[in-house]
This record gives sequence, C-alpha cells and structure tokens, in this order.
Amino acid sequence: MYADHPQEQGRLMKHDHPLHGGAFPAWACAIGEDRFGPFAEFEVNGVRQRMRWIPPGAFEMGSPEDEEGRFDHEIQPEVTITCGYWLADAPVTQLLWETVTGENPSHFKGPDHPVERVSWDDVKAFISQLNTQVPELDARLPTEAEWERACRAGTTTARYGDLDGVAWHAGNSGGETHPVRQKQPNAWGLYDTLGNVLEWCEDRYGEYQPDASEDPTGPEEGSIRTYRGGSWQHPAKRVRAADRGMYDPDTRYNFMGFRLSRGPAPSARSAEPPRSGPGGAESKGEQPRSGAEGSRVSGGAAVPEADPGPFRSAPG
Repeated sequence: MYADHPQEQGRLMKHDHPLHGGAFPAWACAIGEDRFGPFAEFEVNGVRQRMRWIPPGAFEMGSPEDEEGRFDHEIQPEVTITCGYWLADAPVTQLLWETVTGENPSHFKGPDHPVERVSWDDVKAFISQLNTQVPELDARLPTEAEWERACRAGTTTARYGDLDGVAWHAGNSGGETHPVRQKQPNAWGLYDTLGNVLEWCEDRYGEYQPDASEDPTGPEEGSIRTYRGGSWQHPAKRVRAADRGMYDPDTRYNFMGFRLSRGPAPSARSAEPPRSGPGGAESKGEQPRSGAEGSRVSGGAAVPEADPGPFRSAPG
C-alpha cells in the first residue's frame, strides 16, 4: 500500500517505533511497516535502498562452548545497544555503488549483486559521497555490536535459519556472488547478513573482554578493521553470526562488501569499550584473516518473504 507523505496514519503511528506520530525522516523518500517492522527508503538518482529499524536492547555476543565451528576466543560478554538505529536490508549493490561513484570495481558483475573488491577506505569514501547526495542521510558503517545484534534478530544460535536457506557459502555458491535478497531474511527483514560477501564494520579489531558494556565501539587505537558474516567462498563454520575477522583498511577482495547504517554514532554515547586491540592486497579469492582464527554465533528460524504492508511515499 502506498500513500502520500504525510497524511495517511494507519499502522505506522504506533508509539513504540521511530515513525510514531507520522514522523517522516528528512532523508527518506518513502516509509512503511510490514511483518518485520518499520522501514524507510532513500533514493539516489532513481535507485532506492530500504533501511530497517533495529530496536535497542541487550544480547550476548560470542558463542556458547558447544557451538559447532566455535573458536576459543568467542567468550560471551553481555552488550546493550542503548539507541535504535537503521540498517540496510541488504548489502550495497553494484547499482547503488555505481550510481553514487560512477564506477564499479566488482569482479562478479551484476547490478543487483553486492559490490565487492572494496576496501574499508573505499567504503568510507563512498559513504561520504552518498551523504553529500542525500541530505541528512548521515549514513555510516555499523559497529560490530550493532551488526551482530541485527544479524541475530533476537536469536541465540549459530544462524537465524538453515544454512542453505539463508546464505550463499562455499557449498552452494558455485564460486561466485549472487543477487541480494534471494535467500530467506531474518526476523527483522535483513537479507544476506550471512554469506554472499563479508561485511566491513566501523570498529578497529580487538579481543573481547568479559565485562558487560553499553554501545561498544572497539579499541581506540590501531589500524586493522573488523569484518563479519562469511561469504560465498567460506565454509559453514565461518558463516555464523558470531564469526569475525580482520583486515587492513586498504584490503580489497572479491568476497568483501558492506551494508549501510544510520543513527546516532555509538562513539558519542558509548561506555568503556569491551575489547582491547592489537597495536592492501587484491586477490580473486583468499581465506581471510581472523582474530585467533576468529568467529562468533547466532541463530533461529528464518522468516519467509514479507508481505508489502502499509507504505508511504514522499511527494515528488
């Protein structure tokens, strides 16, 4: 269902989500709500990206000791995300990247495939360009904690569904990326958080500390950046919600991509980080670096394709 901004109220006016009272984000071209919850979309030269609302809350990062594929460093500190935030429903596609930058660095070409062969530095430059083109979007990368909370969507197992049902991995990918949104989403409407491409996070890499924390942002020093999620070339043990690894920020591989986030920067509200950290290559495929052979976990039942739900568009 579509309606002009901002008259139609409908189910969007619940008090417990970010569109309460008819609030229409200045950066959005459309808003709505479906079985997964509130969403908003922004547009760049006719190309739209849907953003899903991720509610605040507490969860355990890491994995239990009996998790298959678990690494020893995957302790389980309790983490609280104090503010809700928006997260893209899928990795950034080649179409969106090319629309913003005029270039496509990807090895596996396809407009609806995730962009890859992009370094952390490349991604930060892209986000800067995007924010210039979409006023008040204030896009950014998610932190590791934000990424894992969103991937888990309230689950506590290694994955939010059956491996083949939710992810493109070494056992089913055919040695390449695939269009986004082909696998089952999680309970919050996010596709491809596991598999297809690794996803850069904002944080510097550091080992977890056991103390509970709020809005962790990683070590304050160091250059190595964190990635999450596994990819088309990784085995099952690396395609888990808890799995993590690290790369230099200028590294580019054809299994590395990212997804966008927006919302108050956690660094502005974070307590003491729960981790302390250690102090560009290109390839068609190479096993990624991981902290202490790293990984981390989550899971639960995948949710079938969403029905449209109420949807409102901004005036042209």
